Amino acid sequence: MPVTFRQHTAPNGLRIIAEVDPDAHSAAAGFFVKTGARDEASSLMGVSHFLEHMMFKGTTDISADELNRSFDAMGARNNAYTSGEMTCFYAHILPERVPEATELLSRMMRPALRQDDFDREKGVILEEIAMYKDEPFWVLYEKTMEEHFAGHPMGHRVLGTNETINALTRDQMQGYFDQRYSADNTVVSLAGRLDFDATAKQIERLCASWKPTSAKRDSTRPRVKPAKVELKDAKVTRAYMIGVSDGPAMADDRRYACILLSQVLGAADNSRLHWALLETGIAEEVQAGYDPHDGTGDFYVYASGDPDRAEEIWSVVLREIDRLVDSITEADLERLRNKLATGVTIGGERPADRMQRLGRLWTYLGRCTTLEQELERINGVTLQEMRDVAAAFPIKPVTVGTLMPAE
Repeated sequence: MPVTFRQHTAPNGLRIIAEVDPDAHSAAAGFFVKTGARDEASSLMGVSHFLEHMMFKGTTDISADELNRSFDAMGARNNAYTSGEMTCFYAHILPERVPEATELLSRMMRPALRQDDFDREKGVILEEIAMYKDEPFWVLYEKTMEEHFAGHPMGHRVLGTNETINALTRDQMQGYFDQRYSADNTVVSLAGRLDFDATAKQIERLCASWKPTSAKRDSTRPRVKPAKVELKDAKVTRAYMIGVSDGPAMADDRRYACILLSQVLGAADNSRLHWALLETGIAEEVQAGYDPHDGTGDFYVYASGDPDRAEEIWSVVLREIDRLVDSITEADLERLRNKLATGVTIGGERPADRMQRLGRLWTYLGRCTTLEQELERINGVTLQEMRDVAAAFPIKPVTVGTLMPAE
């Protein structure tokens, strides 16, 4: 039987969506909250991610141990994540466990936020920040994006900083939760073998007390500030370089051409940068990508290698960017279409992947694009579309960051 899309909006504004597949052997559920680092005041940077941790500390009537044991008892593969633009809590389960999983997820979405849990978890967050300081890519990426967005919340760090986390109070977190974790700012995404009508009715009942708050986000394209970021660190022994430029937003149909364009330039294998830098031994790492966001988007190019060859590496990166548009052939496009179509189709066979795809798209766009429509659009991208989007959004980096060994 075919996969069917279903949707329901509860009286309080909570949206429940699903791709129901009677032939699937599993099911998945996820609560997507349209809130992340870009929705935080600068003084509260990191509160979304910190709050994600606190959701696993239990409710007023479920302890953290009981919560974890309950997920484990139903055999769920559950977790959560926070990005710059959304926070998701999810579970992948057997079809007969859907009622249990959705009930437990809905209940954990209203945490106790106890002061002692908050105080203990603050140390965990600070340890996580310290861990990422040992990752050269993330050190460079975060600082470069911070400068690129020039004070706009798009440049906020998901984990926050030592200063913002240390200063954060439990009451500030509660206020952020009350405003952002509202019924009309949350989407429940379901996929796989499930009874949609029964599940939607159950979720509506479980979440009936959730209040709408009309939480808003400024999705105006931010102004970017061309900048040069130069970092030195005695702990690093390699050179790390990253360049960022403007790109189409998530709602822009040109994103499909951008995905293909970035893959031609810097996919993990068989890309221009792979052959020019990795296969020649000039660089040790190289990649390029395109990230669409709410109201904006960006291209990035990243490379690392011997500090003595840093200038050579970056000159090759810029050379390949300059050559990119004129070098693309129909054979490149066909190869990428096949590769992306395979990846999308394989993901579509897993309810957990379908649930994630559906939840993210709805959170961003408020509408459903079927897997078949996505494949049709990918297959329909033309060379001229790629040339046009490259002209409208040149990949030439406007913000460049480097991290080098300290002399």
